[in-house]
Amino acid sequence: MTVRITENLSIDLATEEWCCVACSHRLAPARMNYKTGCMVAEVPMEEAHPPLVEGQALSFTPHADFCRLVEFYCPSCGTVLENEYLPPGHPLTYDIELDIDALKARHAEQDGRS
Repeated sequence: MTVRITENLSIDLATEEWCCVACSHRLAPARMNYKTGCMVAEVPMEEAHPPLVEGQALSFTPHADFCRLVEFYCPSCGTVLENEYLPPGHPLTYDIELDIDALKARHAEQDGRS
């Protein structure tokens, strides 16, 4: 059974793996950070936040010395799974940690009632 967790991420409860919703590619074990199975790209700040007026920098544009935009893609189909702003050198965040055993138990109960 596959359970959708976010718009683009699901968990296969039988194999306990993170999967891409778009193509079902297996990303990483569900008890780990799904980002370890993603393609990762850092987007330059000037590309992510181009000036609205040609030749002028915007005061609210994050400065590249203090902030970076990191994007996470499915390595199979290229779907963007997540993005985050981080200070340079900061480790990737572990933003989703689920109780897999409880999730499996809940879905087993639901299957028993169906």
